[in-house]
Amino acid sequence: MIGLVMCGGKGTRMKSSEEKLLLLYKKPLIEHVLNALENSEIFSNIVCATSNNAPKTREFVSSLGFDILETNGNGYVDDLGKSLSTFQESIFVTSGDMPLLDSDIIKKIVKLVNEENVWTSILVRKNFLQSLGLEAEFFVNYNGEECAYTGISIIDPTQINKLQTVKESHIVLDDKRIAVNLNTKKDYDLICTT
Repeated sequence: MIGLVMCGGKGTRMKSSEEKLLLLYKKPLIEHVLNALENSEIFSNIVCATSNNAPKTREFVSSLGFDILETNGNGYVDDLGKSLSTFQESIFVTSGDMPLLDSDIIKKIVKLVNEENVWTSILVRKNFLQSLGLEAEFFVNYNGEECAYTGISIIDPTQINKLQTVKESHIVLDDKRIAVNLNTKKDYDLICTT
């Protein structure tokens, strides 16, 4: 399985002059994610999907020795979609802005996912997010509950044909380690005060 870290976004909602994934929470945000993937010891390779939107982030992850996959920087969905054809084995996709992500929750997620599913997205319940003081812009109704995407998916790219729609499976997992996804200055301030 490949660990794919999406780290080529503009981070405009953070409203910071610094690149979002290099903001510090003990160490750069992206480094928490990379360390969690490494420490899980379940990935044959860890790849960082970068773009010209975040050149310092690209330079930083490259300096740490991680492989780079250059994307167009047209947004998470577009960049991920174009990245899929690069891989021939299952991919654990995560956003680069999850400072509480750790190896234990990664292993738990991998065990929960049915390998026969083409695409499994990990969700958290809206009320759980709100209990943490966090918000999301987009919710999906899953089993009668409003849920938010965490930014984590497990995908089998070998089963994806560009001409067909892929059935998305979901797993709801209310866990702070995957719920905290820093998109705004408010999110960042909240995590920095805990």
